[in-house]
Amino acid sequence: MRLAITRAADTLLAGGIVAYPTEGVFGLGCMPDMPAALARLLALKRRDPSRGLILIASRRDQFDGFVTGDDLGKLPEPDPAAPVTWIASPGPRTHALVRGANDGVAIRVTTNRVAARLCDAVESPITSTSANLSGRPVCRHGVQLRRLFGDRVDYIVPGDCGPASGPSEIRVLADGRILRPGRP
Repeated sequence: MRLAITRAADTLLAGGIVAYPTEGVFGLGCMPDMPAALARLLALKRRDPSRGLILIASRRDQFDGFVTGDDLGKLPEPDPAAPVTWIASPGPRTHALVRGANDGVAIRVTTNRVAARLCDAVESPITSTSANLSGRPVCRHGVQLRRLFGDRVDYIVPGDCGPASGPSEIRVLADGRILRPGRP
């Protein structure tokens, strides 16, 4: 697994796009401060840029600069059994393509071991958008992922999704309001 993480990290740092397992589905990611990679990722998914992207990290401090300091301090500890993506106040490092037309930025401290190791390897959060074409079913298995994206992503990190059975819950950090229920 160490070799796969190193290869994926090198791909990300070179401006590439990788697919990797998360808590509930396979994700597609790139570095959040590389506009060309962000634009390519949105085009690959056929995702409306106004919707924005999620950032994941292995630890809260990796969001430094991507989230305001006040919100960073309010971020709850992650629950491995029920992942939550939080809408927080964006910091100065949050690129417009990550935020989209939204006032906030979506962030999650990942509890998936593979995704966390990937964030640690690049010493940064990475984008995490579900591995699917916009509006279509998400990929939970490597076979589905390869069939849908094949050579259109630069690297596929091996591993399993889990422990959730689908996309994470989305909540507003300021008031806890649920914008999208999760599937534990």
